Amino acid sequence: MSDYSTTQSSLPAPAATPSSPALRGRRLAWLDALRGVAALFVVFDHLGYSVLQHARADVYQWFDPGQFGVFVFFLVSGYIVPASLERKGSVRGFWVSRVFRLFPLYVFALIAAVALWKLHLGGISGTDHDGETSLLTHALMLPNVLGSRNAISVIWTLSYEMAFYLLLTALFVTGTHKRSSWYALGFAVAAVALGGLLPMRAISGGFLGTRLVAEIADLLVVAGVALAVTRFRLPKVFGAVLAAGTVMVLVLFNGSWVNPYEALTILALMFTGTMLYRAERGDFDKRKAVAVTVAVFALATVAGLWHPPAWDLSPAATRIAYDRQWVTSLLLAGATFAIGMACRNKKMPRIFAWLGLVSYSVYLLHPLLVSLYNHIPLTQHPHPFPVQLALAAAFLAMLLACCWLSYRFIEAPMQRQGRRFTAWLECWVGPDVSPGHHQRPANARLADARPAHAGLADARPAHAGPADARPAHAGPADARPAESVSRLPSGGPRPAPSP
Repeated sequence: MSDYSTTQSSLPAPAATPSSPALRGRRLAWLDALRGVAALFVVFDHLGYSVLQHARADVYQWFDPGQFGVFVFFLVSGYIVPASLERKGSVRGFWVSRVFRLFPLYVFALIAAVALWKLHLGGISGTDHDGETSLLTHALMLPNVLGSRNAISVIWTLSYEMAFYLLLTALFVTGTHKRSSWYALGFAVAAVALGGLLPMRAISGGFLGTRLVAEIADLLVVAGVALAVTRFRLPKVFGAVLAAGTVMVLVLFNGSWVNPYEALTILALMFTGTMLYRAERGDFDKRKAVAVTVAVFALATVAGLWHPPAWDLSPAATRIAYDRQWVTSLLLAGATFAIGMACRNKKMPRIFAWLGLVSYSVYLLHPLLVSLYNHIPLTQHPHPFPVQLALAAAFLAMLLACCWLSYRFIEAPMQRQGRRFTAWLECWVGPDVSPGHHQRPANARLADARPAHAGLADARPAHAGPADARPAHAGPADARPAESVSRLPSGGPRPAPSP
């Protein structure tokens, strides 16, 4: 079931051309809207412990807003992150953009968390008991699969984002990235078949210990990525497979508190997003894409209902509530993504584009502000519902102001530095294009060395410039695979590709 080839998309608006600003905005705005909505649901989930508790409890009777938010993020990541790598054909450019896009704010958030802990204004989830080990487990955004606690609660998702990036790199350099529908189904089937059998912390919890496992895993992943970004075929393939194989072993056998079936569901959702991207391009039969998507969500639903969570949920009523939350959060995430795709050619309010722009900051920084909120004496007393609404609105205003500052002074400057560094590497080392990939003109490649558009980690504005919406060019690597796929007469707009 190969699902990758190249076709030109038909555009519904007669005046729109592939390079017109209106079309570029439409292509990105629906993703911005999804990221913004997802981030706000996660904020509501965590802030609800401190204010609007009754509203949160009522919502939790039906679904988990935090889980819903991260499911949407994972679908968005799967949809657009592979497009960046495949469009440019440069593993080196992809990883430079990842590092400069993700790590500066991540490091800032960790330093801020430690500072708040030192000032007794927050906590770091017990990671202070062994600081050196915690540093090793957090260095590559992999604490949740290295048997460690997460210093900031929300960064557990970044472990699975990083696993997806490494897996995607290995599939790309080995030329096996074109069958995302098979990968989506495979991980969904594994969630059902193995989700309740796979152990947790089996490696770091054994005789090796967390620190040694973290040292070995960090070394293998760093060495693997270093080899994968070289220009030589054999080292590139060996390094990519080494890094991806290491992280997949950790995901399958060493997760911390995320259920194995949930980890496998996350990967299934990401590859489902990738398959839908290909179907949107007209590269994969849309009817087959719908069928695979339904199958993935059905299997993921069964996995959550069948396998017991990693923690005790007695009495039975609690398990019933958990099952209801799993089903509704998963299905609502899928429905939300479907609505976003249906609105992909419609003009979105600019506030959604802006929320998408700062969504990574919103996601990483809001737990720190919740900690500060909990140390304000005024917030510790019961308040009537209108006052709670006012407090929540004030918190959100402060959060968005802080996120604008972090984007303005951390994210955006480091993204620019990443583009400059990519351009410098191309000038002095030469282009890094995988064998068989169409090598575009130098000016086009430099324009494409912009941050890849992703779910949890990335946020590009809907008004991105011409370089942000450069249409992919057909080349040898984009040709129809050996296994024939029926081409639809017309496809949707082809998006321009960030934890």
